[in-house]
Amino acid sequence: MADSGSDKALSVIVVGAGVVGVATAYALARRGARVTLIDREQQPGRGTSFANGAQLSYLYTDALANPGILKRVPGLLLGLEPAFRLKPSLDPAYLWWLLQFLRNATPGRFRANTLAGLQLGLESRSAMAALLAAHSLDFGHSASGKLHLHDSSVGLAEAAKLVELKRRHGGQQEILGTAELLTLEPALRSRAVVPVGAVYTPQDAVGDPFRFCVGLLDVLVRSFGVAARLGTIVTGMELRKGQAVVRLNEGETLTADELVICAGAESGRWLATYGLGSSLQPMKGYSFTAPLGVDCPVSSITDVARKLVFCQLQGRVRVAGLAELGTADRTVAAKRFDYLLATARDILPLAADYAAAGEPWTGLRPMTPSSLPIVRRVRPGLSVNIGHGMLGWTFAMGSAERLANAMLGVAGQQRGP
Repeated sequence: MADSGSDKALSVIVVGAGVVGVATAYALARRGARVTLIDREQQPGRGTSFANGAQLSYLYTDALANPGILKRVPGLLLGLEPAFRLKPSLDPAYLWWLLQFLRNATPGRFRANTLAGLQLGLESRSAMAALLAAHSLDFGHSASGKLHLHDSSVGLAEAAKLVELKRRHGGQQEILGTAELLTLEPALRSRAVVPVGAVYTPQDAVGDPFRFCVGLLDVLVRSFGVAARLGTIVTGMELRKGQAVVRLNEGETLTADELVICAGAESGRWLATYGLGSSLQPMKGYSFTAPLGVDCPVSSITDVARKLVFCQLQGRVRVAGLAELGTADRTVAAKRFDYLLATARDILPLAADYAAAGEPWTGLRPMTPSSLPIVRRVRPGLSVNIGHGMLGWTFAMGSAERLANAMLGVAGQQRGP
């Protein structure tokens, strides 16, 4: 067991124990900080991290705000696109967010945001590799490669431009035609409509984010002396006289040198005082996990047109998709889940035993207008690692390293890998 550090080591409270929170705790603890990790759930990773799409899409970092989305806004607001909906609302914070989102839909900003996401994705891939080289974690991690399926030749041609752009910035992807695609992944022959092609990313991976959180927290407690306060509700937080003060349920108070907020879509309510309250909007998504079908693809799959993802996860299939921006309702809407299930059957009819699908799940992805997370020190004593959107699992390790570097320096007081 590594030494937990001296009394002079920086003390840090991290609020939120999803993939971003546990990764942040790890990045700080291995640099010598004394970390306390707080989450309201009884286990780590029980919020939005619990049953997300499970894909580690290090190179698929395309920003959601893009030039093509502008003409779709009326239909999105009217609910005419089943895969992606915008909640009609006159709430000023929501309208401000939508305005900023549309400002990010220009060609220049889309390109810049996508490349910034690519850089963070590559950093995350390296950080994950370093973690797995140093610690044995069992969360079904597999570099199975990823296919983005295109049914439109126009869409595939546009994707090819992004592939070339990413290639010039360190991304390894290729365009596959129909014949190459079916040779690589014969299971796609069961589709009613064979794709015209795909973007193939051979180094992208999958892994169970919930099991990752559980496993990494065990490492943090055993090897780095992290104090885990699970099942603990934060009722207030403030900076007072050079200290971060966190008030808990039942009247308990914790203090530390630094406070880091990694609470996903819940973060906004704590950050209004610091000008970040309108930076996040929840985007609701759905998933289910089912037994393997008779012809399940080995590769991780994303259907571009219908925004559904499929991946094998330790002998089962995880299917995730749909996007509802601006709703904080975590309940499962039966019609939406039925749509998800029917669409999955249509896309890959033999991939899963859909009749035996497990309970549907929903989570709230914390979206920023740029699709890029906010990873920085807000002021002395307060930092944030929030707003990862649909790529929280992908960006977690890289954003954690960036924040730890900002707080403690690149070297810190390294006590282990």
